[in-house]
Amino acid sequence: MRIYKNLAPIRALSFDLDDTLYANPEVIARAELAMQQAIARQLPDFVDNTPQYWHQLRWQLAEQNPEIRHDVSQWRLTALEQGLTAAGISNCAAMDIAQYAMDAFLDARTNVQLAPEVRPILQQLAARFPLIAITNGNANLAKMGIADLFALSLRAGPDGRMKPFPDMFEKAASRLDLTTNQVLHIGDHPESDIVGALNAGCQTAWMDKFCRPTVRLRVLPHLAISELDQLLQLPAQSR
Repeated sequence: MRIYKNLAPIRALSFDLDDTLYANPEVIARAELAMQQAIARQLPDFVDNTPQYWHQLRWQLAEQNPEIRHDVSQWRLTALEQGLTAAGISNCAAMDIAQYAMDAFLDARTNVQLAPEVRPILQQLAARFPLIAITNGNANLAKMGIADLFALSLRAGPDGRMKPFPDMFEKAASRLDLTTNQVLHIGDHPESDIVGALNAGCQTAWMDKFCRPTVRLRVLPHLAISELDQLLQLPAQSR
């Protein structure tokens, strides 16, 4: 653990999920493949069914409607529907195929295998602090087998704008009757997690275990960790 700033009393821990509790790139790669395979089963002659095509469509859609990015599931589903209708598929069929492909994506996307030590560490932390999940993505705590350890789970879209906007940080603190400064947010992303949480008034811990070597911070968090169990060193606080 590397400490950069003095910590105020901590009353809750909030966690990003992707690339904080597990490495996410391979999860997304499997989910993208499952989505494309689902489309191929329905439309074997659809030649544009490639990662590049769907990625380009999503970003074109985001340029037209930036707000759609705050709900990544709806963003992807809408891009699927528009891509299929652009290929000449009827609106009704495009909606059905898009949902079928989205279901395949989410099934693979939420099939996350946590390292064996993650749940026991979270159990120890949950005995000392309420735990909160704050994610821009669509991971599923229940399927990961850790939902019972979290007092609160918030997802961009249904629960507010995506990080680094302050919505979910503020909502989490409010729901637990805390100030944001009483929450320590743990995450990997320099902007979404560190800048976002700091701007919302939270304390921050940068998890750099799964970060690419080129990832750099532009503002200092309160502390940085490379392993989850380092959080067990946090000073005890009454709940």
